Amino acid sequence: MRLRVVEANGPSDVREVASERAPIRLGRDVFLTGRLAPTALLEAVDALKRFREVMRAANVDAYRAVATSAVREAQNAEVLVERAAREAGVKLDVIEGVEEARLVLVAVLHAVELGARRALLIDIGGGSVEFTVLAGSAARASVSLPLGTVRLQEAFLSGDEAVSPERRELLAEYVDRLLDEAQVLTGARPDVVIATGGNVDAIAAIAAAATDDGVGIDVALMRVLRDEMAAVPAAVRRERWCLRGDRADVIVPAMFVLSAVAERVGCATIAAPGVGLKDGILAELVDRAFRVWDERGEQAEVEAEAVELGKKYRFDEAHARHVTELAASLFDQLAELHHMGPEERRLLRLAALLHDIGDFVGFESHHKHTYYLIQHADLMGLSPSHKEVVANVARYHRKALPDLSHPGYRKLDRRERAVVRKLAALLRVADAFDREHQGKVLEVAVRLTPGRIALRAVANPRAVGEAALSLERWTALRKADLMEDVFECDVKVDGAEGVAPPRAAL
Repeated sequence: MRLRVVEANGPSDVREVASERAPIRLGRDVFLTGRLAPTALLEAVDALKRFREVMRAANVDAYRAVATSAVREAQNAEVLVERAAREAGVKLDVIEGVEEARLVLVAVLHAVELGARRALLIDIGGGSVEFTVLAGSAARASVSLPLGTVRLQEAFLSGDEAVSPERRELLAEYVDRLLDEAQVLTGARPDVVIATGGNVDAIAAIAAAATDDGVGIDVALMRVLRDEMAAVPAAVRRERWCLRGDRADVIVPAMFVLSAVAERVGCATIAAPGVGLKDGILAELVDRAFRVWDERGEQAEVEAEAVELGKKYRFDEAHARHVTELAASLFDQLAELHHMGPEERRLLRLAALLHDIGDFVGFESHHKHTYYLIQHADLMGLSPSHKEVVANVARYHRKALPDLSHPGYRKLDRRERAVVRKLAALLRVADAFDREHQGKVLEVAVRLTPGRIALRAVANPRAVGEAALSLERWTALRKADLMEDVFECDVKVDGAEGVAPPRAAL
């Protein structure tokens, strides 16, 4: 567990105030039993209390505390989250592997000038390893695998003893099999390979190589050291290579992982910029504080990932993009009613882009299929709670309205349920105005009067005339049921006068 405190007087004027480290391995029991051990919980909370005191002494204005693979896999993770808040006064975010990879990427991009080079980023943690492929400093693919050093140490090696040839062979085979699942490595020939993590920094110190990006690792030397270290107990490693006690055992599995990856991608050196997760968190906090964070660029990247996910499930991209713009327009025009901000608008756009991907599984219940496809997707830059909101909004674009009898909706908190209802109300209507996926409706104009929302569809002159919008208007009126309920007003669709359809599910 690590704490780093900095003082920032500008995005490029940052100095370190404090740095703390607590050698607590939360994953030691999790990776074997599936639960955080009581002693580990106690030690973790005590460490967070100490961290909190350092933060108070430094007058910290903003912070972010994250927990990674060990906690996200623990069956009793909520115990640590609750005790961290109650006893230490620390709000702890349990992040997914893709968010871990994004934060490390932020740190790397602040430390390394990649330019137009294609790069492979490897972040080695205790429970997982994140691989990210970059092109032009933008993430193109990312995957998280359970190849963390503590996990491998507990599963395959024998405490602090030397590694037997049999266990070495077993470990190497396991690493190779899991790397087969990393499609981002298939055929990869990156211009540069960059690795991060405490073990990487330790390896770079004893197997140093000069790279264009500063300190690096000589892969051939690392392989020699790997074999030498594996052949002796951890106590000998500590003395011979001047390693910390909690590094001497797990550095060997880290070398196995790096060696296997280097062989697959054909690199002789690996850059080690000496940054990691905490540096990425701080860089983002500083950039956001001084308003230099590229909010639009971040949104564009997430939406690009959503489009790639949609293509994977063969969605109708033209329809998805058109509904997204209609939904965003409705959001903007109804701002005085829904009182939501840029964050919710971003979530609406993602839900609109992905609302029909469930068609890949089957049309009849495609809204439900969409829900679980989004729920299990890796979308860099989208937190687990935000992903749940997006999945629910997309799920309610048709048929049944949000209801507490639905498990996915029930597990949201009160605020998130309110957001889902409002955003789903907008998405249902936006989707209705492109009922036939032909882009007949160019835009939807909103007119607000007390107790009423009037919607007017404007025909796309390149597609149809005004008279050809009767089906879209009729469908919009039918699917305005949630909008009427959420905003407590009547909804009128111009051109659908006299049509009073039953509120049947669509």
